[in-house]
Amino acid sequence: MNTKLHAICDRQGRPISLFVTAGQVIDNVGARALLSSVPNVDWLRENRGYDADWFREALKDNGIRSCIPGRKQRKTVIQYDKRRYKRRNRIEIMFGRPKDWRRVATRYDRCPKVFLSAIALAATVIHWL
Repeated sequence: MNTKLHAICDRQGRPISLFVTAGQVIDNVGARALLSSVPNVDWLRENRGYDADWFREALKDNGIRSCIPGRKQRKTVIQYDKRRYKRRNRIEIMFGRPKDWRRVATRYDRCPKVFLSAIALAATVIHWL
């Protein structure tokens, strides 16, 4: 079984909102699910998988500037702040730290809801306690 974890983090790399999808599902599904829980921020950094015109427009409508590089298949070049995008390492660290917990790393729980709760518990202990 394969899964993807989608998350919204604060500046320190602490998770605010989590969402799990199947591994073969495109990242736009996770973006659509988490769009309503995006806090009031100035910038949002995402990886190339979240590059979609509807997502950029939705962020712009909410007054959020996106720092998302364009996919390589795009015909038009997307401008983004490269210096700001380099600071995405905090997000990558946030995704890596719960994998120190053996239950999360080896995916003991087969049910997605139980797996998400294990990730949420690990993230709460690691980042918030």
